[in-house]
Amino acid sequence: MKYGYGRVSTVGQDLQAQLNVMENEGCDKIYSEKFTGTKADRPQFQALLSQLKEGDTLVVTKLDRFARSTAEALGIVKDLFERGVKVHVLNMGLIENTPTGRLIFTVMSGFAEFERDLIVERTQEGKAIARQREDYREGRPKKFSKKQVDHALELLTEHSYKQVEDMTGISKSTLIRAKRKKEAESK
Repeated sequence: MKYGYGRVSTVGQDLQAQLNVMENEGCDKIYSEKFTGTKADRPQFQALLSQLKEGDTLVVTKLDRFARSTAEALGIVKDLFERGVKVHVLNMGLIENTPTGRLIFTVMSGFAEFERDLIVERTQEGKAIARQREDYREGRPKKFSKKQVDHALELLTEHSYKQVEDMTGISKSTLIRAKRKKEAESK
């Protein structure tokens, strides 16, 4: 039987492209999840691994969907080979249980881990540079400017939260937080 595994790291990302590719590849059953690859305990992946038996094939679109590190990838593949399961990484091809196949897989796993490490390093460097700016603020940018929020708070003197929300697009919860903050600052 052919099993597929698709994964994206965050809830906001879309799995559909991976699922379509695996369906086109003829997977009989596809496991998928939205779960960070930095954690080893990926429930759907663990469920899939427990299902695989001799003669089955595991299909993933890319190596980085499969394992967090070279060591983890090698361990998983070694276990699957010992159980008689084939591994097909679509952007690499079928991984063969031969000395050459294992060597190529090891090298490609090393490159995948290297690429992931570079991305993390560049992200950290970018954050370090950004932190040097006076106006730097960690996290998502504010949706509304201080001027917009202040205007909405002024409207609250004559209108209800619902009316102000309808007029400005600023949610009631945001208005309540802003009002509390303003009251705390004035004390």
